[in-house]
Amino acid sequence: MHPTIPIAVVNPQRPGARAEVRCGLCSFNKLCLPQGLDEHDMGRLDQIIVRRRRVLRDESLYAMGQSFHSLYAVRLGHFKTAQVNRRGEQQITGFHMAGDLLGMEAIGSGQHSCAAVALEDSEVCEIPFARLQELVLQVPPLMQHFHRTMAREIQREQSVMLFLGNMRAEQRLALFLLSMGARYAARGYSPASFQLRMSREDIGGYLGLTIESVSRLLARFRKQGWISLDKREVSLLDLAGLERLSLGVAGEAEDGGVGGGEAGNQPDYAAPRAA
Repeated sequence: MHPTIPIAVVNPQRPGARAEVRCGLCSFNKLCLPQGLDEHDMGRLDQIIVRRRRVLRDESLYAMGQSFHSLYAVRLGHFKTAQVNRRGEQQITGFHMAGDLLGMEAIGSGQHSCAAVALEDSEVCEIPFARLQELVLQVPPLMQHFHRTMAREIQREQSVMLFLGNMRAEQRLALFLLSMGARYAARGYSPASFQLRMSREDIGGYLGLTIESVSRLLARFRKQGWISLDKREVSLLDLAGLERLSLGVAGEAEDGGVGGGEAGNQPDYAAPRAA
C-alpha cells in the first residue's frame, strides 16, 4: 500500500470546516506545481484552493459536457477519463493518479470534453480556474509552468496519434505497462511492481483492444517471463524485453492486432494519450 502524505489539516473543533490545504507539504507538488516557488507565493496558492473533495469509487468528478470552473489536483487515488463516441460507446482517454491535474482539456472551450470517474475512493484539491488565472498573472513561474503543461499535453496527443495507430496489440500493451511503471517511479514508487487500478475492460478501451485480447496478451506476457500477475498486482520482470517489444523489435502479432486496432475494432476517436 502506498504511503499517505498528509497535506491538509481539518480543525477538529469545527466538523465540516474547510480543510486547510497545504501545497507545500504535499509530496507530489513537484508534479503539478513549478519548482522554486517561494514561501509567500506558495501561501498565495494555498489560499485559492477552496476545498478537498472526496470522490467515491465509480463516482464522477465531472461529466462530459459539464461547464468548466475548476482544475483538480489528484491527492489520493486514481481516475479514468472517458468520452462517448459517435456510436454511443465509451472510449477511455486516460488514467490519472496522485500529482496529476484533471480538467485541463476544458480550458479552451469552457466545457469538459470527457468525464472523470474515480477508479477507487479518491481525493482531489479543487482549484477555481478564475482565481488561478488572477494568480498566474502575478506569479510568472506559475504562468510558465501551466503554459508548459498545456504544451506538453498537446505534444503528447500529437505524438501518440502519429505512432500508436501503427502499433500492434502487444506493442501497445507493453508500452502501457512501461508507461505506468515510469509514472509510479516519478512518484517515488517502484517502476517494476505496482497494482493496476483499472479493469481489463478499461485497459482495452484505452488501447483500442477487446477485453479478450488484453487477457490473452497478459497471459502471453506471463508465459514469456516478461511479467508476473496476481489479480491486479503486476511485476515487470523483464523491462528490457518489454522495451524491445514496445519498439517492435521482439515478438510477432499473435492476436490479429496488426496496424491501428483489431479487426472490426478500429477506434473512431483520437488515439489515446500516453498512460
